[in-house]
Amino acid sequence: MKHQPLLQINNLHVAVGAQDGSAEKVILHGVNLTIAQNQTHVLMGPNGTGKSTLGYAITGNPAYTVTRGSVFFDGEDITALPVDERAKRGIFLSFQNPVEIPGVSLSAFIRAALEQKQGGRVRLFAYKKKLEETMAPLDMDPGYAERDLNVGFSGGEKKKAEILQMLMLEPKLAILDETDSGLDVDAVRTVSKGVALFRAQTQGSLLIITHSTRILEALQIDSAHVMENGVIVQSGGAELVNAINTQGFSAVQKES
Repeated sequence: MKHQPLLQINNLHVAVGAQDGSAEKVILHGVNLTIAQNQTHVLMGPNGTGKSTLGYAITGNPAYTVTRGSVFFDGEDITALPVDERAKRGIFLSFQNPVEIPGVSLSAFIRAALEQKQGGRVRLFAYKKKLEETMAPLDMDPGYAERDLNVGFSGGEKKKAEILQMLMLEPKLAILDETDSGLDVDAVRTVSKGVALFRAQTQGSLLIITHSTRILEALQIDSAHVMENGVIVQSGGAELVNAINTQGFSAVQKES
């Protein structure tokens, strides 16, 4: 019996409204993508090709309009569902530039997200114990949990906080958007460790959006995809990542 995919994107066209109020600009032009349960997929491509737009479209960001096509998640058509409903169903997005939220601690933010996902209260003692245990392999001081979310955090600390949220929430699908951007070697190594833990401890799937290959070095990749001008132009396995790593995106041959 063939298992249904976790994520099925069919002929997806996405537009975003211009800030000056002018006509919408179409960014994605017919994207097809299938991700099964417990898989790691990589979406690569030069900057400005629509990679992040695809992540926003999957999570239901209202600034992005699906003009054609569909998004199915766990067998359900979620194309018209709002962000919060998609999150409850197990979709998580790690932002490229996480926002600061003064007055809300990292611990309180994650606990509130867990309670919304589970539909009930989370016992504080058990929660704090699990939070500290999860912070340890990310080399995060427990004191960070009580700091205002991302306020005064370095770039590396913000990315670690995003990975911590992913590990605590245990989504069915985690989308990591340029998580290794701007990080030094040690921070990339720590983030990679967190991503590897997610794969080891859950049955969740990953969609890693990047234009670099640094975060991929310690991960086992099931499929790699290259996007150009809002279309996936080539898909393959780890060999595609290796080719791009050595030859750049000139190694990509567009699929007919």
